[in-house]
Amino acid sequence: MLKIFTGDDRVKAMQEIERELGDGHETIDAANLTVSDLPTVFYGTSLFASTRNILIRDFAAEKPLFTELPKYLNTPHNIILFETKLDKRSAIYKEIKDKVLVKEFKLPEPSYTVVFDIYRTAKRDGVKAVKMLQQIKPTEDPIMFTGLLASQAIKDFAANPRGIKERRVLAELAKTDLQQKTTPIDAWLLIESFLLRIALC
Repeated sequence: MLKIFTGDDRVKAMQEIERELGDGHETIDAANLTVSDLPTVFYGTSLFASTRNILIRDFAAEKPLFTELPKYLNTPHNIILFETKLDKRSAIYKEIKDKVLVKEFKLPEPSYTVVFDIYRTAKRDGVKAVKMLQQIKPTEDPIMFTGLLASQAIKDFAANPRGIKERRVLAELAKTDLQQKTTPIDAWLLIESFLLRIALC
């Protein structure tokens, strides 16, 4: 059976992939395949099992391969194509979408107004802002949350480019963003620390 998974919630997608294909599944990067490899991938058997469990990454990104996909919809194997991007306007997608299961894993949309309220509150009361954050944290993504904070900090700076506080807040946010990407510290702890600091900037 062939399935297509797509979307930006990679964590949930990978959990579902592990559940469906198991720990010992084969993983193939489509960038390493050629059209001549496809019959072996989709119909070839192994010495150990007649049915294979295969994850193929970014198959749709390789146009020569994706064009061939309709020929392989009846694969006897359990195959999941995990697409970072999937052009739903393409002719191939339109041809196959009703013949295979397509599952989208989307991160929840951030609660923009609540995030902006937290930012505004933090500028005068960091402790209260952290308490507000605790209420929405389970449904938010920390990286997207930081991006929304950045949009507000940049907006403040654009309105007052000579403001000392606006510059300091941007500097603190840049430091928080860098720490999220380069340290093992929990991203939410870094955000809470930022919220507690900016009233003092």
